[in-house]
Amino acid sequence: MIQFLDLKKLNEKHYDSISAALDKVLKSGWYILGESVNEFEKKFAAYCGSKYCIGVANGLDALSLIVKAYYIGEGDEVLVPSNTYIASILAVSSNGATPVLVEPALGTYNIDPANIEKHITDKTKAIMVVHLYGQSCDMGPINEIAKKYNLKVIEDCAQAHGAIYEGKKVGNLGDAAGFSFYPGKNLGALGDGGAITTNDEALYTKLVAYRNYGSHKKYENLYKGVNSRLDEIQAAVLSVKLDSLDNENNHRRTIANYYLENIKNDKITLPKVESESQHVWHVFVVRTENRDKLQKYLLDNAIQTIIHYPIPPHKQIAYEEWNHLSFEISEKIHNEILSLPISPVMTMDEVKKVVEVINNYE
Repeated sequence: MIQFLDLKKLNEKHYDSISAALDKVLKSGWYILGESVNEFEKKFAAYCGSKYCIGVANGLDALSLIVKAYYIGEGDEVLVPSNTYIASILAVSSNGATPVLVEPALGTYNIDPANIEKHITDKTKAIMVVHLYGQSCDMGPINEIAKKYNLKVIEDCAQAHGAIYEGKKVGNLGDAAGFSFYPGKNLGALGDGGAITTNDEALYTKLVAYRNYGSHKKYENLYKGVNSRLDEIQAAVLSVKLDSLDNENNHRRTIANYYLENIKNDKITLPKVESESQHVWHVFVVRTENRDKLQKYLLDNAIQTIIHYPIPPHKQIAYEEWNHLSFEISEKIHNEILSLPISPVMTMDEVKKVVEVINNYE
């Protein structure tokens, strides 16, 4: 079986370095907000090109805390792509604000700048862009729109660690950015973890307190904060794995380029890469009209695939108030997409096998 993602094999590559890092944490006797978190925050900020990084418990908290720290809440609106993972939307609604869904571009699956302006009202406070599947959104026109209407730009970078737009990495393309380090991400921990990057010093100062019960100093609480701290163990693991991220992303690009150049089947629609973007291929998503048939065919040929994602946000029970709405592009995407295997530990023999099997699909 060609696995979609072999996490065990992926982390075994770093076994010795991770073991040494964990041993150091264990022997330090300090397990929350210590030297490992400080070190990772500095390394990751430098990697993204941002001034600040704040480690938090997970990617959802990263986005939620940004919204909270910008005082976006009841009566406010945030524009969010209509085909994103539910976390982007939960980050808005959990703060009492209203997510406003905006259709993506069918080629890239990212929010379409041409669809944004018509959704802006006097209640709109921010645009949350999601660099979906590993490709940066078209940030030039998006930032121009945000400047025109005095809106914050919040990046959801959960799937795009290391992606580049016009020479700048994601996490440094808006006002603030949220990252997830869920184990399956391009930069994955051994459990949950997240981070926020920003160049906004005032926001940084607030977030350092917000993640820790609203406190800068023990037992003194400036804000109604939360408990959302990246722990020392995960920070140590992430510092080790960050050193290999660019090389691993390059291997993903090698696989993706082979798929793009060699999959020749008129029943399969391949993803589109914009020229100003450097894709990191968190997932390689194809489209086909009979997705279930293709998925079964691949599984019958010992190739594991995943659907990212089968149900659009506006059709989820959790947001039943949207269930009557229609988002034609999002619905087409969610009905047709299928993610092929791609990972830093996938061999080119496996890649060639996937291509051969797909090209024989009828």
